[in-house]
Amino acid sequence: MTAWRRTDLVLLTLTLLLLTVGLVMLYSASAVLAQERYGDSLYFVKRQLQWALVGLGAMWAAWTLPYRVQRRLAAPALLFTLVALALVLVPGLGKAVGGARRWLALGPLLVQPAEFAKYSLLVWVASTLAVQYERAGRVPEGWYLFHLLGVALCALLIVCQPDLGTAVVLAVTVSLHLLVAGMPWRFLGYTAAAALPVLFWALLYVPFRLQRLLAFVDPWADPQGSGYQAVQAALALGQGGLLGVGLGRSQQKLFYLPEAHTDFIFAVVGEELGFIGTITLLLLYGLLLWRILRLALRCQEPFGTLLGLGVFLSLAVQISTNLGVVTGLLPTKGLPLPLLSLGGSNLVTTLLAIGTMLSVAQET
Repeated sequence: MTAWRRTDLVLLTLTLLLLTVGLVMLYSASAVLAQERYGDSLYFVKRQLQWALVGLGAMWAAWTLPYRVQRRLAAPALLFTLVALALVLVPGLGKAVGGARRWLALGPLLVQPAEFAKYSLLVWVASTLAVQYERAGRVPEGWYLFHLLGVALCALLIVCQPDLGTAVVLAVTVSLHLLVAGMPWRFLGYTAAAALPVLFWALLYVPFRLQRLLAFVDPWADPQGSGYQAVQAALALGQGGLLGVGLGRSQQKLFYLPEAHTDFIFAVVGEELGFIGTITLLLLYGLLLWRILRLALRCQEPFGTLLGLGVFLSLAVQISTNLGVVTGLLPTKGLPLPLLSLGGSNLVTTLLAIGTMLSVAQET
């Protein structure tokens, strides 16, 4: 009972509420597709429930163990993640879906190592930065290249899958993490300038990425081709109006909007629950991020603060990127919406990260 009093029950409640909303919206967005494809309208919900149980177990473990334990495991966890990212690229071990090789098959489950890289990398960065803070009260500038090497290795392996979007999200998150930890702006500017030619080539000289970029500029120029997904998402959000068409009554999810139950589930929320529903969802996310940031800033130990800031930034970047894609503010890219989209690896790592923050709350 004492542990319950000492932890952040608001953060726990928000997490479970968003997880429940996610399961409801996942069923609404996927039932027709699941019935058509697998003969079971609950097929995707059952899969997500399996992962949710694994994720809740991971959250409980991270919650009950002192968060400092993760500091000792940071380097081995990152090394394990790098090995997993490399194994994905090995034919016969990595599973290719839709032309991309991003998954490892563990029995009936498909694991996406890139999602675990997001978490293991932020724990590693927090642990190495904390050492410097405890020794010198600041982070020596020379350590920037050390962190850059870790990020570059993860990003390079993810780009080879290929998955440029996740690699960019990973790099942006770690860059922001280093920035709030005290790294000078100019270091990040130099790195961005060096990466721009590579990013330029990846966008303009790889045909499918160029098509996505052109569709982002004007999706209505090719509404039945490269701009199809963006157009259908805009139609879904527009049809929702103020109050929505009603839960379960979306028309765009009926084989019009691709990936309605994964990357574009927010569009279904907008259509069925309207502007009020989307604002409520954004409010829940905002409260979740606020509680995490509050815990990070209240922690008296450098590692706890840095780890909490990493969790906050990781979730904030993922949420804002997904919403930016669905609303047409960013080019189309397959990135899940935490706690809502179908995606086991992302769900497990999100719940693991939140469990870590519950542990920070318990010891703060």
